[in-house]
Amino acid sequence: MRCAIVLVCLVLANSWTASSTPKSGIYLDNGFDQTAMERLMTVDEKKEMELEILNLLGLPRRPRKVNRKPLNKSALKFLLDIYESLLEEEHEGKTRRKRSTDVYISGEEQNKIDESDVIMTFESSSNHVPGVRHERGKRLWFNVSDVPVAEDIVGAELKIHKTPGKYTKNPDYKYTVTIYQLIKTDDGERELEYISAQNTTSGFTGWISLNVTACLATWVAFPDSNKGFYLSVHPADKPGHEIRPEDLGLVTVKGDDETQPFMVAFLKAVNHVKPRIARDTRTKKDTLDGMMRDYSRDVNKPAQRSCRIETLYISFKDLKWQDWIIAPDGYAAYYCVGECNFPLNAHMNATNHAIVQTLVHLMNPLRTPKPCCAPTKLGAIPVLYFLDDQDQNVTLKKYKKMVVKTCGCH
Repeated sequence: MRCAIVLVCLVLANSWTASSTPKSGIYLDNGFDQTAMERLMTVDEKKEMELEILNLLGLPRRPRKVNRKPLNKSALKFLLDIYESLLEEEHEGKTRRKRSTDVYISGEEQNKIDESDVIMTFESSSNHVPGVRHERGKRLWFNVSDVPVAEDIVGAELKIHKTPGKYTKNPDYKYTVTIYQLIKTDDGERELEYISAQNTTSGFTGWISLNVTACLATWVAFPDSNKGFYLSVHPADKPGHEIRPEDLGLVTVKGDDETQPFMVAFLKAVNHVKPRIARDTRTKKDTLDGMMRDYSRDVNKPAQRSCRIETLYISFKDLKWQDWIIAPDGYAAYYCVGECNFPLNAHMNATNHAIVQTLVHLMNPLRTPKPCCAPTKLGAIPVLYFLDDQDQNVTLKKYKKMVVKTCGCH
């Protein structure tokens, strides 16, 4: 019975298989290596399935419908590039391709990408930035309220794009770009606290990356302390001579979508799956009872084959989630199905315990069940999505143990 319950859950998820019809239904293997609709799903079943998948993704509810942003924005292009790299790593090993974007990634930052489970980007906003006339530097503010407090911060970077500015007579002339955190003192005055700096030259074109991990940790723990950054630029040999960032060619506010400044956070998830939303257990029981009957009809079909992997696909388009999920279009989960009969051949990936259990089952079938056909190797999937339409923040999450790679007898 234990094997049956596991399989039931997988068959339920298969109800969201993409099809040419707009209706949602339960799809089962018809015994001829084809997928056919068993029956249409009820409204309660569709709602229950959607809630279960959202819980699996670690989301308490469906994000609000958003107006899709241009896909050429700098922050989104950065995450799309990481997303494509993760897909290639999952399918082809650890071989890294050359990035399609020009956003500079250092070796240290690549380590943060590998270590993190969640990567979030934030676009700059001018709504919370007070202007001061005598300042030559630039103030930047980012809404980081969506960063989960419970997740560990691996690191955070501020990305600023640079083009040739006014000072191009000597392209090798060095400048220092410094980032400060704006803080309030006890008497209410604002002061600057040094965070990090990066050297560049007047002729350099590309992205400058500044480490702002300390700021993000403070702002997540104390949201009211987020007063933003102060960006300062001065010649490397003249620390007291501050120039305007725009004069050096730094893009701070106005610019093309591809060169907008953004902040990126690398997080280590403590737990992907959040507590389930309380809902009517009677409705849930009725839904599961109906699906169990469907499963019982399916498992009683003749010609059960040996343990193997089967296709199982959840279409985000069928769920009408394409407005907030950027990539992928769907979730190819796969599942394991079939018999673990004696003799257990090599292609069944049977454990030593399964071999012994099979022999004991032959001697006493009523007392000892056969081994179960179950996943022996699971892979991860990355999901890139908008959180909401207020602050245009984008999130890339890696979900571990979500895709069946191989099946075997256990």
